[in-house]
Order: sequence, then structure tokens, then C-alpha cells
Amino acid sequence: MLILTLRTEKPEAEIGIYLDHEKKEYLTWQAHRELSDTIHENILKLLNQDKIDFKDIEGIVIYKGPGSFTGLRIGFSVANALAYSLSIPIVATNEKTWITEGIDLLIKNQGLKQVIPFYGSEPNITEPRK
Repeated sequence: MLILTLRTEKPEAEIGIYLDHEKKEYLTWQAHRELSDTIHENILKLLNQDKIDFKDIEGIVIYKGPGSFTGLRIGFSVANALAYSLSIPIVATNEKTWITEGIDLLIKNQGLKQVIPFYGSEPNITEPRK
């Protein structure tokens, strides 16, 4: 099973390609405030390194959180949109072994159609400026 992994809750974003539990490609970059501008191009870069097409991906694992509200929101938007458009299962996990745990869930056919992040607390939304 070919799996895409994403972790976007911190300034250094991570994406990976796994064939079952075997790591094929892995990329980290300082995304910080440019995550929404760089995540798509880095996913494409990672897929192109192994000549993988989007249609070859069979599942997605994303780090659930807690972490940056904006980072999680962007990562989950991308992951859920990919899972939906490719009609593939997605799982969200948040332990130190999040990738292994997520891949195990996908292999056991326990993926979902969409997932939601865990922020760790209520988001801190400020009042609009007047």
C-alpha cells in the first residue's frame, strides 16, 4: 500500500511516501508562515522524485496534533481534499509512533473518509480590528 504522510503542526513541515512500513521518500522544510504556499509544491516534488502519480497513492496519514491552529488547519484541508478527490482512506494519529500507527490502521482497512485535527485547546481567536 502506497501511503502519503503529512505533519504540519509546527514550523518545520514534514511529508513522506511509504510503501507499507518502508520509507521511500521523506522531506522536511521550514514552512512556518509559508505552509499554504509550499505544501503543494513539496508534495509534487516528493512524488516526482520516485515518479509517483497522485492516482498511485492508496492512503493518507496525518499527524493529528496538538499544535499550531493554522498549521493543522492547512494540513488537514490539503489531506482531506486529497483523500476525497482520490477516493482513498485517511487516518489521523498523534503519538510518537504516529506514522506506524496510521499505516497499521490503513492496512487493517480502518481508514476514514475525512479526519479532524486535535488542537489541544480552544483556538485563540482575537477580536477584529476596528
